[in-house]
Amino acid sequence: MPEYRRILLDGAVVDTVRDGDELVSGDGRRVMAAEATHLPPVVPSKVVAVHLNHRSRVEEFRIELAETPTYFHKPTSALNSHGGAVVRPAGCKWLNYEGEVAIVIGRTCRNVSPSGAGAYIAGYTVANDYGLHDFRDTDAGSMLRVKGSDTLCPLGPGLVTDWDFRGKYLRTYVNGTVVQDGSTDEMKWDMHYLVADIARTITLHPGDVLLSGTPANSRPVQPGDVVEVEVEGLGRLTNHIVSGPTAIRTDVGAQPTESEEVLSTALGGDWEFRGIRPPKKA
Repeated sequence: MPEYRRILLDGAVVDTVRDGDELVSGDGRRVMAAEATHLPPVVPSKVVAVHLNHRSRVEEFRIELAETPTYFHKPTSALNSHGGAVVRPAGCKWLNYEGEVAIVIGRTCRNVSPSGAGAYIAGYTVANDYGLHDFRDTDAGSMLRVKGSDTLCPLGPGLVTDWDFRGKYLRTYVNGTVVQDGSTDEMKWDMHYLVADIARTITLHPGDVLLSGTPANSRPVQPGDVVEVEVEGLGRLTNHIVSGPTAIRTDVGAQPTESEEVLSTALGGDWEFRGIRPPKKA
């Protein structure tokens, strides 16, 4: 399966094709993939994400899944890349990973059927749909700051074409330990359905990204942690968590909170029943 990566090479943004352990540019230059400075593999005009899709995640929250999916938007300013730092702002502490498969649109898509949606997909990449749950009580359910803050949308390492999404494992690791272990087969709505659903009223352009949902066990991570998301056939997306140097401004806007909604989401929905308590404030 061909894999395409965007990297920074000698100061320029360059499209490359992976050849084993090397990345090859159009002019023939080669660089070791492990040494390359990666960029997001695509340049979307929008990133749309489904709220809930994986059966294990729904069961974890002890809720009933709706008959049709609901979505939220991550601004393109949240984009990040393989090897990039994910910033947890100072004064916040409920930053959760969410390993996912990202769908990448290949040509302008509007009003297509689920059976025909595959023809509009360029390929797939790995995503980590980070959530800053300190802001979960704000923005009237849009999750703009929760999911749209800077650096919270890593994609990569590459765009893989001709990938069959059926029956593929999805795993997230924190410091080398498996923390999420799911499969695309536990998704209620597959990739083609999601594309067709959004494209009923929103035109999707080449490069646009749809995030397809995460399995159970999204949990908070701390500065210094290394988080990896591995999807069978798509590779492994690696990022590290850092602390932002400045605190959230207190002279404007809603402030970080630790409500029951924040804690139950960050800690898995049933934290109070499992005897888990949030850490004491410093």
